[in-house]
Amino acid sequence: MRVTFGVLGPVTAWDAAGEPIDLKGPRHRAVLARLIVARGRVVPVTRLADDLWADPPSNAVGAIRTFVAALRRALEPARPPRTPALLLVTEGPGYALRAAPDAVDAWRFEGALAAAVPSGDALVRLEEALGWWRGPAYAEFADEPWARAERSRLAELRLHAIERHAEARLDLGLAAEAVADLDAHVAGHPWREHAWRLLALALYRTGRQADALAVLRRARALLVEELGLDPGPALRDLEADILGQAARLDPAPGGAAARVWAQTAAAYDRAVPSGARARLESTVGLLRDLAVTGGGGLVEARRHRVAAIEAAEELGDPELTARVIGAYDVPAIWTRVDDPDQAARVVAAAERALTAIPPTGYDAARARLLATIALESRGTRTDRGPRAARQAEEIARRLDDPTLLVFALNAVFMQSFERAGLAPRRDEIGAELVALSARHGLSTFEILGHLIRLQARSALADFAGADEHAAAADRLAERHERPLVEVFTRWYAALRTAVTGPAAQAETAYRDAATHLPDAGMPGLERGLLPLALLCLRVRHGLPVQVHEHTDWGPYGPWVRPLLLQAEGRRPAAVAALREVPDPPRDLLLEALWCLTARAAIAVGDRETMERAYAELSPARAELAGAGSGLLTVGPVARHLDDLATALRIP
Repeated sequence: MRVTFGVLGPVTAWDAAGEPIDLKGPRHRAVLARLIVARGRVVPVTRLADDLWADPPSNAVGAIRTFVAALRRALEPARPPRTPALLLVTEGPGYALRAAPDAVDAWRFEGALAAAVPSGDALVRLEEALGWWRGPAYAEFADEPWARAERSRLAELRLHAIERHAEARLDLGLAAEAVADLDAHVAGHPWREHAWRLLALALYRTGRQADALAVLRRARALLVEELGLDPGPALRDLEADILGQAARLDPAPGGAAARVWAQTAAAYDRAVPSGARARLESTVGLLRDLAVTGGGGLVEARRHRVAAIEAAEELGDPELTARVIGAYDVPAIWTRVDDPDQAARVVAAAERALTAIPPTGYDAARARLLATIALESRGTRTDRGPRAARQAEEIARRLDDPTLLVFALNAVFMQSFERAGLAPRRDEIGAELVALSARHGLSTFEILGHLIRLQARSALADFAGADEHAAAADRLAERHERPLVEVFTRWYAALRTAVTGPAAQAETAYRDAATHLPDAGMPGLERGLLPLALLCLRVRHGLPVQVHEHTDWGPYGPWVRPLLLQAEGRRPAAVAALREVPDPPRDLLLEALWCLTARAAIAVGDRETMERAYAELSPARAELAGAGSGLLTVGPVARHLDDLATALRIP
């Protein structure tokens, strides 16, 4: 049972249904409050006794144990007898409260205050957080020395939140709404210069210049008379700006858009019940938009997506679950998933929904589920992904639904790596995506189409064509605020340098491009990519392979290891490693990993691996190995095939 605690007012606790828990007498509540103040740290029993009594009685330790036992029964009523407590635990010489970070309203308040960065939803976040206050913190323990510092800290945070709330209103052009609250705030806390400044600014922005100046004069008088202090530079500068009607006092551009967002979000919160199913579908729409805003947004969208799917499944409505899963039609360009465990959970949920929805009348939902399965199972060697992609495409074409078709084509692209040498096919997919998306205003999939064509033209050594698609993707990304696109076009520029420029210049370009990966929110792309690109660069230029002990090769380790061992002069170990090398994943680096494996096999004379590599790479003879990723290359596949043919004595 989940228990939450409240200290922003009288100390209380609520059960999973939100009902108050009977915490017994004042001493029991004091023990609980003291442990909450400790924030998970152990409080020795002797310290508890000193805190609970000015002069602890002889049986203080026994009494505290009695209080703790009663609290445990109240907080965990379903816990079997003689089993360890999970919330109020015994540890070493005392007790600790093992509550989750969001289980105590004060801790949650601090987190909400930290998360309310200046943005359109800061106002909503702050309003919600301030609503958690039911009175002064630890209200019934105001005179206790152990609570004094925490009460003061929380009270200061609340005052800061009130001022942040007023700032959010001002940022959104809601100056008139801020005036009344700020007036009451400065009346109760006249020493807070920032609050006076906000009140004067709010008055000025509502057209009350004289009142704003009067407020500043009142602030000056109070500060001088009560504290013996002159106003600080912020108040003095504001007064001068108001007198001069400085342009910087006007609301920032974009305030109207932010105001509309905040007001709409607040109206939605009021109008749509918290348990309404419509909230889940609306949430997925927001997550879809969030995923393309940047690395942080992508990470958050992935995390909350699974939670939304699980919430839909809990409701037992397969049609709703299908809509929640299928609505997340976020374009995907990289063929390795960022979180394999999460992807597997999404696929499993999609398969369950696919089985549960009625067999007729739900073709669009079925196609979206199939496309999701294909997208989330990319890079694997099962036949489920390719079959799902084909079925999704067939349904979308039959329904003549462009929005559904671009999603299905994305799935088809992700499953177009069953063998090497398929860049021309992917170029066709990209071309259809660009044309279809441009015709129907689907900008995110139009960008995807250009990136797919960038990759395909790179694989075919058509860098003039790839340049055009990189430029088109960048233009669309700037117009529609899609910052993640730049990650791929920067890496493409490094690839271009690797093909046309000296190795040293290309290495610099790769290292520069890699600095943008940690903020991209794509661990499936980031991990091991830079060392792999630099290794491919050295192999392509015939430079010695460099071995660094602590290099993180990420998922590429099995295909890199034999070459590294050979470079270290450890031939037997390289031979053994080659015997264990699996076939590369069916993804954008298929040809590159086969070429690296082939180089190691040639070096140690592993005929069996050379024959496998030759057979696998032959269909890609006309391509640049790895360039289909748009990120790196090991040079022409033909060169590697020729080297293999020589080693194998193939005429």
